[in-house]
Amino acid sequence: MVWTLALGLWGLSRQNTVWRDEAATWQVARRSTAEIWHMLGQVDVVHGFYYLLMHGLFSCFGAGTTTLRLPSVLAMVVAAACVTVIGRRLAGIWAGLGGGLVFGLLPAVQFQLQEGRPYALIAAGAGVSTLLLVTVLQREQEQEQEQERERERGGRRAHRGAYWVAYGGAILVCGLLNWLSLLILPAHAVTLLWTRASRVTWARWAGASVVATAGVLPLILFSRRQSGQVSWIPPLTWHMLIGPAILLAIGVLGALLNRPRVGRLSVAAVGLPLLAVPQLGLLGLSLIQPMFLERYVLFSMLGLALLIGAVLGAAVQAVRPRFPRASSWIVPGVVAVVVVALLPHSLAKRSPASRIDDVLATAVDVRRLKQPGDAVLFAPSARRDTALVSPDAFAGLRDIALAHSPARSGTLKGVEADPARIRAAMLAERRILLVTDAPGAARPPTGARDKVKAEVLKRYFTVVADERTHGRRLIVYERL
Repeated sequence: MVWTLALGLWGLSRQNTVWRDEAATWQVARRSTAEIWHMLGQVDVVHGFYYLLMHGLFSCFGAGTTTLRLPSVLAMVVAAACVTVIGRRLAGIWAGLGGGLVFGLLPAVQFQLQEGRPYALIAAGAGVSTLLLVTVLQREQEQEQEQERERERGGRRAHRGAYWVAYGGAILVCGLLNWLSLLILPAHAVTLLWTRASRVTWARWAGASVVATAGVLPLILFSRRQSGQVSWIPPLTWHMLIGPAILLAIGVLGALLNRPRVGRLSVAAVGLPLLAVPQLGLLGLSLIQPMFLERYVLFSMLGLALLIGAVLGAAVQAVRPRFPRASSWIVPGVVAVVVVALLPHSLAKRSPASRIDDVLATAVDVRRLKQPGDAVLFAPSARRDTALVSPDAFAGLRDIALAHSPARSGTLKGVEADPARIRAAMLAERRILLVTDAPGAARPPTGARDKVKAEVLKRYFTVVADERTHGRRLIVYERL
């Protein structure tokens, strides 16, 4: 836990940068509860629970990069603790310690470790639910191995009932944060099959799973109305399968070294389904509608960490009979080597260049270059997130294309006026600041509004300043 916390706090502000995905969290969290509810009816309902949570945190602690990202750091700390406890119970202390230390170093985990989005919280919920499942299965196997008095058996059954309630609650929270996290349920079902769980356990698991899924079902149905939000995700191609294939190969190797046996609760029985089933499930769903993004199944990295920990634990056990002192240095030595090998990657993930753009840097440029009476335009309109995150920097500027604000319209980027009105408003201005994408990231204007903006600026204005800062561009135009 301390190790993962240190990795999370290291460079947490990312040199005081915020990129577009985090800007969505930032600007929505600063709205009132009523405004958030209004927005969820139009867009981003899949993240509604997370936005409400962040709204509460922003209200208590203020808006800032620490408030934005610290929940993800703490969630990954919980997930790492779950990996450690599960690994220790199933394969020994070195397997648990190795898996927990490696978890925070995994590239996908390092990216989301400092991200103001819900995926780290989902990983924590997946870790807690998996730990609860392992606890119940261990209790069941222990009970099969020894005779207990009827009163003690009854007490344990009641205690397991509380575990199932907690399990269902953890799955429900994960589903509300992102309903694709329900892919953890078939992974747990494979674990139950592998360990030949009793009918009673199956019945209780099914009951908890059905209740949790029923709680998430309204969100699933309603979010389908907003499926256009993921229309930008590209269809599956063969090269997109390389990453999952490598992860699965590593996982299978770790499972084999764990010497899995059917009917036995082991790291392989828990970790391999947790790694493979969500990855394969999302690939299957993507054949129907493209939605394969690594972050949607980030929680599968729990399984990978468990299996890597099992490999480290097996190495310690193999070396210990002949070299007892040296065996205790295997896990620290491997972790040290991994840290050094991944140091360039770790530094890169904590730099502004690790994300597509930086909305705060553009706001600094606006504050420096704006003059009294200036107008501002955004192309595309989604680049308005810069003003929504840093409203003080845009104070005094008139957003001449905006007809209805994001909060009023219940959207992330607001509703702009029709092209004719935008054209007329632009021709009435002397100076216009344009916030857009930097070359390389910018796309040719497609919508009628953006085409009008580009045409009027090119024909009637001249460029007097052009600032480019990590993925964003600020151009100052003056009337010819």
